[in-house]
Amino acid sequence: MQLFYKVLPGDSLYLIAKRWELPVESLIAANNLGPPYMIYVGQQLAVPPGVDVIRVRPGDTVFKIAQYYGVPLAVIFEANRLLPPYVIHVGQLLKVPPGVPYYVVQPGDTLFQIARRYNVMTGGHSNFELIRQVNRLPSYDLFPGMRLIIPYAPPGDQGLIAYTSNRGGDYDIWLYNPSNGVNVQLTTGLGESFSVPYWSPDSSRIAFVGKDGILYVVQVAEGAVARIDQFEDGLGGYIHWSPDSKKIVYPKQDDIILYNVITHKAERINQPSATDVHWFPSGVELLFQAPDASGISQLFRIRTDGTGKRQITENTAGALNHVRLSPNGSYAFYTTPGVSISIIFTIEISTGNVFEVSGGPLGKNYFPVWSPDSSTIAYSATAYEDIGYFSLIRTTGRQGENDRTRAISDCFATPVTWSPDGRKIAYLSGCNYEGAASEMWVMDVNHPVPIRLIEGVLITALQWSSMAVSPLKKTYTNMTYNVRFQYPSHWQRVTDERYEGPDGFFQIAAIFSDETINTVCQNEAFHQLLPYGTEPRIFNTQIEKQEACLIFPSEDQPFEMRGQAALIVQYPTPIQIDGKTYNYFILWADQNHISEISTTLTFLL
Repeated sequence: MQLFYKVLPGDSLYLIAKRWELPVESLIAANNLGPPYMIYVGQQLAVPPGVDVIRVRPGDTVFKIAQYYGVPLAVIFEANRLLPPYVIHVGQLLKVPPGVPYYVVQPGDTLFQIARRYNVMTGGHSNFELIRQVNRLPSYDLFPGMRLIIPYAPPGDQGLIAYTSNRGGDYDIWLYNPSNGVNVQLTTGLGESFSVPYWSPDSSRIAFVGKDGILYVVQVAEGAVARIDQFEDGLGGYIHWSPDSKKIVYPKQDDIILYNVITHKAERINQPSATDVHWFPSGVELLFQAPDASGISQLFRIRTDGTGKRQITENTAGALNHVRLSPNGSYAFYTTPGVSISIIFTIEISTGNVFEVSGGPLGKNYFPVWSPDSSTIAYSATAYEDIGYFSLIRTTGRQGENDRTRAISDCFATPVTWSPDGRKIAYLSGCNYEGAASEMWVMDVNHPVPIRLIEGVLITALQWSSMAVSPLKKTYTNMTYNVRFQYPSHWQRVTDERYEGPDGFFQIAAIFSDETINTVCQNEAFHQLLPYGTEPRIFNTQIEKQEACLIFPSEDQPFEMRGQAALIVQYPTPIQIDGKTYNYFILWADQNHISEISTTLTFLL
């Protein structure tokens, strides 16, 4: 749920943002404010997550702190579980949320307007229905003074986010679908807390190192798993896919291994102490880190047949860590010298010119990653060590230009990942200033308001698919009704004829009638129990060259119907069930999936 601050006399966007160390652009985007960005006393502003912890100083009281931050005393009491007489101590860490967890309805408000104003949007459309569901409103009517929880909505982006989590009991690879907010478990009992998913460029497979140091490759659509290799130290290293998605490359002991996941054949290039091996876009050269003859860490390039080795850097200092080649092969970055101090440098491959990224205030810059177009680097910069650490989600150009903070995580550091179109960055938060992350967030670099995708489960790694892959599907076949179609793979069987998921359902049956398709559709749509509301819409269509209709509900459809819509199709040949003849097939499904399922329907005649 979003938090809301009530504007006080003397407030400005800059001052409000500064209190919680937010980029002012983020505060503007969170409320969809336009030029000249004026605010007024009493206005409710959604405030994105920021630095919401302070260390109590001499003379501080809860009253003074609440007055300075402009938030109700009750907000601080509840956030810190303070009891009367509400005593605080010098040096104590105190959480100061930026407001209350609800919006107070104003005269003239509608759910549609509230959803647009506070970014409750899915696929660019107002997801006002989500607000109604979360608040269990019996209708769309609002009244001034009502308190509404304003949720975060699935953003509707393409692609899938693979992440490592123990939400199923053991650490495994999971998939989050930004188009509908659904999570699907990809592996079972194969992962570890250190497992990192690596997508193939065509987004058909994921490689990761899991239990017992085994390197696995999973076919995403089918779920088939292949054991590729095993690492003695149990952790493995960075894995990179070839441009054609047929091979992976990784270092092991004193070799660089090139493994073909199609033929299951491996090639080796002897290169002691190599790390961070990458394919150049040409597919015939590799980039890697290794010590030179003097034992100093350098970057090299070499042909995939082991010939033509060339040194790229002239490093004279510490180790070059976390090396990553840009997608177009023109730049690479690395961090140095180590963990306690980690500075990001980029190098232009053709010239060898090196550029330093200014980075965060503590010199602790971690998990850099290239944007798909190779123009920008996103990374996590640790900050605010005096209050338990936060990390700044930052972006910079490939030569260190335009380095700035975009969002804030309450973790010491967080991995970050780009969406396939390069518009958004996903990252982790919910560490509560220590421990592992329990939330996944996403932020649009052009509209920098953070949106929470997942909460309440431990997450250790994440990576967005390289391509805008379709949601995972399974095939449903029913020989009694002579039909086959596809449905979301995370839906579970309720009966042979009904499957359900958190985001929808389907159910099938047959209709016994000698009436025309138009009459059958009218009778279903306007059934006396009004299952589709009082004004359902009927659309004539064809399925498998057969006459058909789609029925969509009106806005007054009963809530318990879960948005039920229907498809009715005339069978090519009537079917027999228990000695009775049926002329029509009917599919019920939620209106968000009915059309998608209908396009995959085939008859088994």
